[in-house]
Amino acid sequence: MKSPLSIFHEPAGLVYHGLAVNYAIIGYALGWYALFSTHWLINFAGLVLLAHAMTIAAYMIHECGHNTVFRSNRNNARLGRFLNWICGSCYGTFEDIRYKHFRHHMDNDDSVWFVYEDFWERYPWLAKIIQFFEWFYIPAHEILMHFLMAFSFFFVPQRRDQRGRNLVVLLIRGSIFTGLLLFYPKVAVLYLFAYMLMMQILRFMDSLQHDYGSNPILFEDDAPSRYGGRSTEQSHTFSVPLSLQHDWVNWLTLNFGFHNAHHHRPTVPWYRLPAWHREKLKYDPEKVIPFFTQLKIFHKYRVQRVVHAGGDLDGRPAPMKDDYLRAVLVGEVYGGNAVSFLVSL
Repeated sequence: MKSPLSIFHEPAGLVYHGLAVNYAIIGYALGWYALFSTHWLINFAGLVLLAHAMTIAAYMIHECGHNTVFRSNRNNARLGRFLNWICGSCYGTFEDIRYKHFRHHMDNDDSVWFVYEDFWERYPWLAKIIQFFEWFYIPAHEILMHFLMAFSFFFVPQRRDQRGRNLVVLLIRGSIFTGLLLFYPKVAVLYLFAYMLMMQILRFMDSLQHDYGSNPILFEDDAPSRYGGRSTEQSHTFSVPLSLQHDWVNWLTLNFGFHNAHHHRPTVPWYRLPAWHREKLKYDPEKVIPFFTQLKIFHKYRVQRVVHAGGDLDGRPAPMKDDYLRAVLVGEVYGGNAVSFLVSL
């Protein structure tokens, strides 16, 4: 008779993944409950808890995408689909999210369908509006990408077969939110703030992990990588941990900041990434961007990043950290924007 632990990618996953998933579910429920309170301090605590619970759910979707939770693809997909509803990203399917993220790893590239730099050139007035809101730390660029994903079945040929599914999702979530807006407007507004906070956390962690721009090859199976494949993957990847001194701090984002370790071995689960980083990458200082430097860059270029995200590295050598940061600080590279793995375009 097989042990129940045999369904997990590794036995320790029962504890670590179990804690993360239960936190996401319980935190999500308690966060919503607190939004209905008449006390503003409880409302604020609920907003923060709800945002963080959705953030943990998002990073667990990432784990499911790499099959680090369960042994079977089917079980990982089931959990991923469930968590996708918690994150509010269920307009796109879990399979689409996983496929796009796999392309990111296999192509050593930011494989996309929607190239927003070209979009801004056609609609500069919209770019100005997005930048206006971004100055106030409202993630308008990310909101736009989620909106496009919700209606992608209208204009993405490869997604037209999802029309019925997407309409059902829009009807369900739209009806619930409309009901909240009519009968509990405060709760609806607080949920929007919680959702935007989750967006900010995800894109903050994503913004400096790679130094390349988008490449419209998402649906091209035979498209070659622009940067030389595995030989240069680590050269164009940077780690952005919240702390190098206190591992527990990085649990706030399920160790997602140890991105070099993740790209070195994508099947290593989140709870073993710090140890893997120490053992295999020796905390290479040329690959680790300090937390306060991350904050400074994210703040300084929050407006410019909308239209000048990523960078064009064709013909340029792979940078060391100091070269990368110098490029950022002089305005050659601003970091990525609206590239969360929840956006499957």
